[in-house]
Amino acid sequence: MQENQRTEISTIGEFGLIKRLTEHIQIQNPETKYGVGDDAAVLDFGNQPTLVTTDLLMEGVHFDLVYTPLKHLGYKSAIVNFSDIYAMNGTPKQITVSLAVSKRFCIEDLEQFYEGLQLACQLHGVDIVGGDTTSSVTGLAISITCLGVANSTGITYRNGAKETDLICVSGDLGAAYMGLQLLEREKAVFEGQKEINPDFSGKEYLLERQLKPEARKDIVEALAKEGIHPTAMMDISDGLSSELMHICTQSKVGCRIYEERIPIDYQTAVMAEELNMNVTTCALNGGEDYELLFTVPLTDHDKVAAMKGVKVIGHITKAELGCGLITRDGQEFELKAQGWNPLKN
Repeated sequence: MQENQRTEISTIGEFGLIKRLTEHIQIQNPETKYGVGDDAAVLDFGNQPTLVTTDLLMEGVHFDLVYTPLKHLGYKSAIVNFSDIYAMNGTPKQITVSLAVSKRFCIEDLEQFYEGLQLACQLHGVDIVGGDTTSSVTGLAISITCLGVANSTGITYRNGAKETDLICVSGDLGAAYMGLQLLEREKAVFEGQKEINPDFSGKEYLLERQLKPEARKDIVEALAKEGIHPTAMMDISDGLSSELMHICTQSKVGCRIYEERIPIDYQTAVMAEELNMNVTTCALNGGEDYELLFTVPLTDHDKVAAMKGVKVIGHITKAELGCGLITRDGQEFELKAQGWNPLKN
């Protein structure tokens, strides 16, 4: 008798699994304008388009409570959802919050989590409108769904990049990953000890980027003020290389980015050297920066080049030229999607 075929999820990873499970889904309702495949789904009920996104955060996979304060975790849980809405060129409005909680948590713990959650919502003008709570035997699980709005002509998808478009990023990259490496190193150093007194002096920025990231509402507002409409956009949660290749794949284009143009903070560079890691590799593949990666027409070069907190790092090419990284010494290497993937070994 023939045995049923078994394919390990790790062989195709997160995005391969999403494609496998959703490629045959057919939209049945006219209100569904865009489904799986972007930072958020787009629904239209006749007034203003509604954006919908959801994130699931699992203890031991996405966060470690040994070094993550619950207030910071609440803040970050909201921010990662807001970031998806901003990546669609929209505005977050409401969230629902669902928690699975084990018996080791008390009421005061969850109050701290909600304190951080509410702080993020206050800063971004978002309402908490519902959710669910249940028990867990494996730790803390957090599921947040965020609703947002956007102008029907202003929504930015991943599939609109065109040849000769400029590739831009906000902020700097790699700091969140370096913050994680720092926290993991100190956790290992003090493991088993009663008193933990790590020295984080001079590395505060790295910790903030990992434990308390920010969604780039300011960049979306600045783009609108300058009259710049990105042709494609997404937030950098899994790493610059992975996100850029998503844009190129969905837009059916290639790209060239330049190592010397990738924005990296001084503390990130110092930490990478301390850990004997290649700082460019960290910036390309680290993830959790929640900066915005977007493309704009070449005609917007002067405007975008003058924007504070935005860096032009490359340009879009023909698809047949592939995706490449130009190093500081002029060599060209194929860009590979090596960003963080929770379903890979």
